[in-house]
Amino acid sequence: MTERTPEIDSGSTRRAVLAGAGLLGVAGVAAACGSDDGTAGKAGDVLARTGEIPVGGGKIIKDRKVVVTQPVQGRFKAFDIKCTHQGCPVDSVKGGTINCPCHGSKFAIADGSVKAGPADAPLGGKDITVEGDVIRLA
Repeated sequence: MTERTPEIDSGSTRRAVLAGAGLLGVAGVAAACGSDDGTAGKAGDVLARTGEIPVGGGKIIKDRKVVVTQPVQGRFKAFDIKCTHQGCPVDSVKGGTINCPCHGSKFAIADGSVKAGPADAPLGGKDITVEGDVIRLA
């Protein structure tokens, strides 16, 4: 007596696994560029002390998703850390620019305008107050 086993089409199963793996890879890349690992700052939050922000430079406050700059002595500005190109967080302030590590965009510390692409829109501004030596979100 011969026993027959049903044939299984493993091609569709393989396709499903490969498609799923591809989607996971895309999701991982998207998450890396647009991670949301902290809470956005809210009005009244202390961002920094004025002495922590160098003239002609700035400081990134990752947990509040803000970069504070001091383009000229005594004048402070604040911007969203999310790059307008693909949403990666900026990671440094050097040479008068706020810099994105993902694709090389650079933004002016004075007004957040684009100094080098691929970004084509300025960083979003944040309202701040300076009371004594304390910089807070407004």
